[in-house]
Parts: sequence; C-alpha cells; structure tokens
Amino acid sequence: MLRAAAAAAAIFPARVAAAPAAAAAEELRYPLLRVIGTLRGSRGSVLLGRRVRFCSNSSASDSEVAAADAEANAEDATVAEEEAGSKASSAIVPTSTNIDDCLSVIALPLPHRPLFPGFYMPIYVKDQKLLQALIENRKRSAPYAGAFLVKDEEGTDPNIVTGSDSEKSIGDLKGKDLLKRLHEVGTLAQITSIQGDQVVLLGHRRLQITEMVEEDPLTVKVDHLKPYNKDDDVIKATSFEVISTLREVLRTSSLWKDHVQTYTQHIGDFNYQRLADFGAAISGANKLLCQEVLEELDVYKRLKFTLELVKKEMEISKLQQSIAKAIEEKISGDQRRYLLNEQLKAIKKELGLETDDKTALSAKFRERIESKKDRCPSHVLQVIEEELTKLQLLEASSSEFSVTRNYLDWLTVLPWGNYSDENFDVHRAQKILDEDHYGLSDVKERILEFIAVGKLRGTSQGKIICLSGPPGVGKTSIGRSIARALNRQFYRFSVGGLADVAEIKGHRRTYVGAMPGKMVQCLKSVGTANPLVLIDEIDKLGKGHSGDPASALLELLDPEQNVNFLDHYLDVPIDLSKVLFVCTANVIETIPNPLLDRMEIIAIAGYITDEKMHIARDYLEKNTRQACGIKPEQVEVTDAALLALIENYCREAGVRNLQKHIEKIYRKIALQLVRQGVSNEPDQESLGVTVNEESNSGDSITAKDEIVKDPAVEDASVANNVTNPASEEANEVNLTTEAPKEDSTSKGNKKTDGVAEDAADKATEKVVVDSSNLGDFVGKPVFQAERIYEQTPVGVVMGLAWTAMGGSTLYIETTKVEEREGKGDLVLTGQLGDVMKESAQIAHTVGRTVLLEKEPDNHFFANSKVHLHVPAGSTPKDGPSAGCTMITSMLSLAMGKPVKKDLAMTGEVTLTGRILPIGGVKEKTIAARRSAIKTLIFPAANKRDFDELASNVKEGLEVHFVDTYSEIYDLAFQSDAGTEMI
Repeated sequence: MLRAAAAAAAIFPARVAAAPAAAAAEELRYPLLRVIGTLRGSRGSVLLGRRVRFCSNSSASDSEVAAADAEANAEDATVAEEEAGSKASSAIVPTSTNIDDCLSVIALPLPHRPLFPGFYMPIYVKDQKLLQALIENRKRSAPYAGAFLVKDEEGTDPNIVTGSDSEKSIGDLKGKDLLKRLHEVGTLAQITSIQGDQVVLLGHRRLQITEMVEEDPLTVKVDHLKPYNKDDDVIKATSFEVISTLREVLRTSSLWKDHVQTYTQHIGDFNYQRLADFGAAISGANKLLCQEVLEELDVYKRLKFTLELVKKEMEISKLQQSIAKAIEEKISGDQRRYLLNEQLKAIKKELGLETDDKTALSAKFRERIESKKDRCPSHVLQVIEEELTKLQLLEASSSEFSVTRNYLDWLTVLPWGNYSDENFDVHRAQKILDEDHYGLSDVKERILEFIAVGKLRGTSQGKIICLSGPPGVGKTSIGRSIARALNRQFYRFSVGGLADVAEIKGHRRTYVGAMPGKMVQCLKSVGTANPLVLIDEIDKLGKGHSGDPASALLELLDPEQNVNFLDHYLDVPIDLSKVLFVCTANVIETIPNPLLDRMEIIAIAGYITDEKMHIARDYLEKNTRQACGIKPEQVEVTDAALLALIENYCREAGVRNLQKHIEKIYRKIALQLVRQGVSNEPDQESLGVTVNEESNSGDSITAKDEIVKDPAVEDASVANNVTNPASEEANEVNLTTEAPKEDSTSKGNKKTDGVAEDAADKATEKVVVDSSNLGDFVGKPVFQAERIYEQTPVGVVMGLAWTAMGGSTLYIETTKVEEREGKGDLVLTGQLGDVMKESAQIAHTVGRTVLLEKEPDNHFFANSKVHLHVPAGSTPKDGPSAGCTMITSMLSLAMGKPVKKDLAMTGEVTLTGRILPIGGVKEKTIAARRSAIKTLIFPAANKRDFDELASNVKEGLEVHFVDTYSEIYDLAFQSDAGTEMI
C-alpha cells in the first residue's frame, strides 16, 4: 500500500530529514505530488515541513536517496523560479475593486453542480438583461457575481442530471421566485470571459445571501463566510488520509492531474480547506453532497465529507480498472490465440503437414470429381478445371472467391452419370403397388407398362405423367409408391402459387444469395441422376413480374429438351432424360395447353362407396386405432357405421375427410375409455415379449412398416395384411418357450393377475359404434339424401353432373307460369352459366319440335310461359350435359306425364336432336349408385368409357346408350321401349 511521507516522518524523522533534496527532485518530475504535498495552515505556516512527500516505495536504498538529493540540489534554483513564476502568472484578472468590498452581487443560478473556489465553470446566460449587466460590471472593473446552486423540485432525483427543460424553467423565474429556488450559500465568482451567451466563472470564496436588493436582474446582499478550524492532530491525520486517497486516484486518472495543475496555477499552494474543496469539486458525487461540502465551514467536518467522496471515487476507479483489465485480457487473449494459430499454420505449411485454405479447397473439389471423372461430361470437366485455376488466383477475402467456391461446390457435388439400379420385376412392382394403394388400376397399369418397356429395352427413359383428380384421392402418395416400386429415389416439390422463374431455372451467379433451381437441388439431395420427381399442384402455377413459371417448365418437362437442361446458376447443360416426372393436378383446364401437351394425363376419378369401405376398414381405421393407443378388443366400428359415415358425412371423391372423421371417432372413444379407468400402458414383461417378437419376425414387421410408413392425409392407400408364415411360426415358438418359464417362476402371481384381468374386463365394456349412435361421435349428418322424390312428379327429371369433388345428381324442375295464346316464353333460375342457359334455349326449341311430332294438337310451348329451375340455387352450375334432361322435363310438363321411376340421364343435345358425348362417366355413375338409381341413359359415344369401369361400379345398373333424343323419349315415357341395354 501507499503511505504519506508525513506519516513516515513521524515514525522515521531521520529519514525524512535526510531526504528533502530527493523530494524536490521527484516533485520536479511529478508536479502533482508537489502541489498536493504543499499543505499550509490557515496562518500561512508550513504544517508538514516544506513539502509532504508521497512515498511509493518505503524500502528505497540509501544510494537512491543520495542520488535524488544530488539531483534536487542541482535543481533548487529552478524550483524557486517556477514557484515565483506560478504566483506571478495567475489567471485571475487584476481588478481595482477589492474582493472584500463585494457585498452586493448579481445572483447567477447553477443548475447542475455548485462552484468551488479555485475552479472554472462555464455557464450559459439566456437572459439578455442579465447578460448585459454582467458585461457592464466587467467593464467597471468589478467582474464579480454570486454563483448559487438551484434547489431541486419536489419529487425529483438529485442523482439525475437535469436537462435543458429544467434550465428553461429556471430561466423563466424572476425576483423572489428565483430567490426561493436558490441555496443560500454560494460562491463569489470572478467573470473571466464572456463570449456570446457563454460566461466563464472562477470561484474565489464562500458567500451567504442575506437579502434581495433588486429583482431583475436578481441582485442580493451577501456575507463573506470564513472557515474555522483547529490546528490539531485529528485534522492533520484526516488531511493525510485525503492526500493518500487522492494519490491513489491520481495514479489512474489523468483528468484529475489536469485539475490539480489548473488549481495550483490560480489558487496557489494547498491548505486544509483548499484540500477539502479540491477533493469535493473533482469527485463525481451528486450536487447535493457537493453543496453540503460548500456550506460546511468547519474545516474538519469538511475534510471528513471530502474523504468520503474521494473514497467513493477511488472505489469507482478500482472498478473501472478491473473492467478495463478484464476487457484487455480478453482482447489480448483473442489476439494471442489468433497469432498462435497463424504461427501454427505457418509451421505446418513449412513442414508440409497442412496446406492453406485455397489448396485444401481445391484438393477437396478434385477429390469429389475424381470418382466421377469417367462418367462426367467433358464440358463439365473443362468448366471445373477453369474454375479451380481461377480459385487459386483469387484472394480469400474477396467476394469473387466466395462465389467461385460455392459454384465449384455445386458443380462437384452433383451426381454426374450416377444412376440407381432400377427394378424391372413386374410382379414385385405389382405387389408393392397393391400393398400401398387400393384401386387406382389405371395408374398401376401405366407404371407396369413403363417397367415392361424398360425390361425389354434394357434401359428406361424418363416420362412425364400427370395424375389429375379431386383432392384426397391419393395423387401425391402414389408417387412414393411408384418410386418404391421402381427402386428410384423420391423427391417432391410443390409449384402451387409459384411466380418466380428462378425457382425452376435458378438465379444468375452475379446476384447476392444466388442458388440453383429446384431440379439441381433435387439432384444434389437424392444423389442419383434418375430419381422420381413429383411436381405437386401443377394446375396452380402463378404468374408475376419475375416471369411465367409455366413457360419455364416447358423445357424441364419436354423429353426432347431436358437432355440438355440449362440452369442459370450452373450454366452447363444437365441431362434429365432419365428422370421420371409425375405431376399432380385437380383440374387440367387451368394448365396451359403447351405444357399439357407434354404430359400423359391419367385421370383418378375418385372412390365409390365400396372402395371407401375397404380403405376405411383395412387402412384408415387400423392406423388411427394404433395412433390413439386403443386395442382392437376394446372397440368395434360396425360396417353400418362406416357406411353411414361415408354416405352422410364424407361424400367427397377422396378419403381425406373420411380419415378426419375416423380420427374424431377414435379420439372420443379414447376419452371414454380413460374416463372408465382404462390404461393401455405396457408393463416391463410385455415390453420384453414385444422385443423378442420383433427380433424373431423382422421380415413381417418390415413389410408392415413399409405399408404404414406414410400416413399422410393425401394418401388414399390401403395396406394389405401381408405376413410371413415363417415369422409367425417363430413368434409362436418364442411365446411357447417363454410361457413355461413364467409358470415355473410365479404360478400364484399368474392366478392373481388372471382374476384382476377378469375383473377389469367386467368393469370395462367394449365400445361399439354403429349407425344408431354415430351422431354421438361425429355430430349431425352433413349431407342429406340427394334423392328428393321417390317418384318424380310431372315436369321433374333427375340429371347427372360432374364436380371437382366428384359426381352428383341434380333435378331439373319445370312448371307453367301462365298460359296465353302466342305468349310462349322460357324463364331460367338456379345460377346457371352461359353454356347451360344456351342448352336450355336449345332444349326449349327441340322440345317444341318433338311435341309437334308426337302430339300435333298440343300447342303447350306456343301458348305457355315456362319456368325452368335447377336446385340448389346457391350453387353455380354450367355445362352442356344437361340438355337431354331439360328437354325431358319440358316434355313431361307439356304432356302431363311423369318419367319412368328410378331414371337418370345425361347428354348434350343439338338442335337436330343428336346426343353428343359428355365427360365424367365414372363420377356420374357413382353418383347414380349413391342415389339408388337403377336406369341410366348415356350418349352412345360414351359406351367405351363405361365399359372401362370396374365391374363393381356397373353392377346392378340398367344402362342405355342413345344417339338421338327420340330414343330417350321412348325410354322415359314408354315402358315397353327396347334399346341397347347393359
């Protein structure tokens, strides 16, 4: 620790007496020690000798002291001259006015801190009248004013420095209001300079306000306060401690050193009261504590106050040093680590143990491409070599280096010429497709054809297949099954809402954050050059300011162009001819014709009730039961419940909504079982048996896992129960071998467990879901029966329609509004589209012709206003296929005859009565079966489409194929008509 030399003098008087020259020499080198060490009493006598010396090393050698003494003797004259010059060159402006005569002064408010004697303080005077008064006082050689600290407003924190707003409020105060806000004790300050509105003050002595003389500017009478002190040892000891503490602080703060030099130039040597003022003034204490020091006249108490403030300042200084040291150590540690790493790299490089970053990168890229060099195209190898050469010439810190490195990374990571071994076994592929999906014979047949062609040719070519159909029929999930059947890698990306061509073709490398397109990312991800790529939602492509993605897909999906597909980022041709593209769409009408022309369309119409029953029973219900943790013996969902669920809640063509409802049923069953106290958590013994079963039946478990590995919503697949007899036998052997062990160890426990299980079975009843209580699980039916009439009345005929959700039946209703001669007219309602309105007009014309032929005396159409309506009115409808149904409805009204029972028809009609083909034969047939229709009428041109339907769809239907409307007339109104029937 540091000690004051005065304390050392009290203990070692000989040592202090022998060292005055050394002290003088040290004070010349450190003027701060000289000014703090000159502590004088109130009567001007030296209290501690000529100097008080701070000893930083009490064990200094005698030779050092002698050397210091010699140096001090040589410089004594210089010290005397400096002291004389210091006193002569005081910055206090000599004035003709005696300072003791200043009994009335202008009061200046100080907002932030009090002014101590010996210190400068600049203030800003906004009041022009006050400023002018100060200037006049300075011209009269009486440049003095009183500086008084402003009191804080109630509720304010003195530790928070007031801002410009409080200064403005003080500036607005005048006279007595301002006087009330000022502390009574202040400082007599000399006005050293005035520049603009800035006034620089230098404090001299303490003042106390006695009364107000003038309000504007505020002038007050003052008394000059003189400190009093006792010249005793307590004051000396306190001053020594203040000096010691100041010395500690001075070592760390250069700002304090400047304060000391400035103070001694204008005030002179230190005494007790000046030492107290100096410590308080340069401390960071708040203004109220500083004001207490200013108001204290007892020098001893003032020194105690100052000592507290300086001690706090020393603690803050130590904290600052520790923070600075910690930060410096951290920075120096990082610098040291960096330098050591650089030296280590240089050493390893000299020894050949390690290469630099560029060489390592080049070696990595060359190693990647080395294994593919035989299969990689020559133009790609040339580009890679050029980029590697360019990489060596670039600086690692340049932006071009990063671009080149990323480019080489993409070029070398692509699977150039790497093809996966394909499966050309048709029977294995058939088995996989049947395991994963029920139905979808058209898709499966097309995939098997693709495999058969590949087997005969010895190699396969890429194709573009588009699966179109309503949501939830399994378009996306069939892509995974096709990839598994062909033994190809699978990659899927959706283009729904895509509006940027760069997502397909990639970005230019000059852009920041440029990346290749989806196809290049696909090849990198799968690692083979012949994956199966599923492009989802191709009918929902967007179009924006960044180009038309549909046009960009033309190159990607054209077998003649994708042999040399050019990505903007790679800028080298890529062979995509071996890639099998499978696209999905809900409707093909929104796909641009050039893009549609490049794809082979396979329509997936949806599932009939029987197919949905199979899917729900064998796949959806089984997966949902396992996901909910329910055992098969705890629940039973009857066929009647599933049938009611399909017909009254889930009429959609797909099975997505059906899966949601089955999950809803099983969630409610799980809650019901838990409320009954059922817990299906397996114990340790059952877990052990499960592990043994799995280890002995790996083939069977694997097959089942493949079946249920993708329970996606889009998946409309059904898992066949494929088991391995050998594995089942192994399971039986394993269980029988473990059973005796259990019996031999704890027969009594087994009996006890059996009794507990019987009790649990009695307590827990099996949950049965049938058509009667189905509403308790899924709510009220969403759909009502589409069939409104058991026997259609006069003027009403059932038609068949196609929607995006599948097929549906709809009624055409016709009624007579009024009858007047020559007022025949037609009114249409039901949100009919333009095409359907035209069909109604054609039907009205053809109906008049047929009625004139069949009943020449009937003038119904010429004299009647007819209203034709198609329920439901809130559903938009359009299309030409309702033409024959409209004619039949009008003729039924005109002749007053109802049509044949359980009859539905569809077909477009020309003005000459010809029946043209329509679309959606399967969907319309399914809708007719759902409504229990027995007789159907289709255009003769659709016979081929109907013949392609599955036998279970056509079963029980009487279907007639017609070419002209006269055939429909005979079928609808005459029971003995005979036409071609199936």
